[in-house]
Amino acid sequence: MTGPRYPALIQSLPETVPFVGPEVQERTLGRPFRARIGANESVFGPSPEAIAAMQAESAEIWKYADPTNHDLKHALAADMGCSTDNIIVGEGIDGLLGYIVRLLVEQGDTVVTSDGAYPTFNYHVAGFGGVLHKVPYKDDHEDIDALLSKAAEVNAKLVYLANPDNPMGTWYDAAHIEKALDQIPDGTVLVLDEAYIEFAPAGTAPKIDPEDPRVIRFRTFSKGYGMAGARVGYACGASALIRAFDKVRNHFGMNRAAQAGALAALGDQAWLQEVVSKVSSARNEIAKIAAGHGLTALPSATNFVALDCGKDGDYARAVLAALVESGIFVRMPFVAPQDRCIRVSAGKPEDIAAFAEALPAALDRASKP
Repeated sequence: MTGPRYPALIQSLPETVPFVGPEVQERTLGRPFRARIGANESVFGPSPEAIAAMQAESAEIWKYADPTNHDLKHALAADMGCSTDNIIVGEGIDGLLGYIVRLLVEQGDTVVTSDGAYPTFNYHVAGFGGVLHKVPYKDDHEDIDALLSKAAEVNAKLVYLANPDNPMGTWYDAAHIEKALDQIPDGTVLVLDEAYIEFAPAGTAPKIDPEDPRVIRFRTFSKGYGMAGARVGYACGASALIRAFDKVRNHFGMNRAAQAGALAALGDQAWLQEVVSKVSSARNEIAKIAAGHGLTALPSATNFVALDCGKDGDYARAVLAALVESGIFVRMPFVAPQDRCIRVSAGKPEDIAAFAEALPAALDRASKP
């Protein structure tokens, strides 16, 4: 009796996952977390209008979703100031990143990213046999100039940049991004991940011609709109590139209720602004708590705060482990020197209070040999 015959590429990949979910950790602990403030979800939830739309659509869930995403695409095109031909909808940014890699990267092709940036993109590249070249962060920012310089050096098909950044929360203003566009080498596409753009200061989102073939920008309903579990992402790019997604995408990949929820969420901008305000207040409170215990909060344009623990990665990991043990779910960057930090998502007042209560003991425990 024989089993499946894996291609050599798949056999060569490590059997690992980029993230350990909080549910897995809760099962290990044997109890639920007191505060779930580690995955950059919006604890404030979706718009009530989005919830109502999803509930209403659940009775129609026996139907497949519209494979063209017609209504949502039209609303997104109006919001982005482009044609529907410039919009693709998919299963979160994660799913769309998989599609863009599948479209443009074959075995041996080079791709550039930052060392310590969003790891799911790297998994897609490895899964299709791409060769990753990583550039260090500079002053806790992804170094856009170094990324594009490396892309020219290695003839990269794709360059990944998150603005605002995950896991550090830092950002570039629009002018910096716009100026860098002319550095993109011929034949290279900039993958601009704007998952946290709703939380960023005015003037962060660059003005880019939707038909510019050098850039594709990705956004999501997971963060500001509070719909992480619905898995709705979208991308805006040149119409020829967007059409090419039809060659590889899962045409029935979207959830029908999620489509309706995203459409309603997009129409409720008042709720989005309320969430943005609550996130800002939570970030300020997290920074205040951190300062009270000798930690430094990095400026953030996202719904989380990276807290510099002031020592090395081993110390930060010990702090994180102690917080998790006490029932506070947080995460941290994976790569030095950013791994000197822990990363705390914005939460409700009771979540932040639980973090404040647990932090002193966690720091004390981490400091003991």
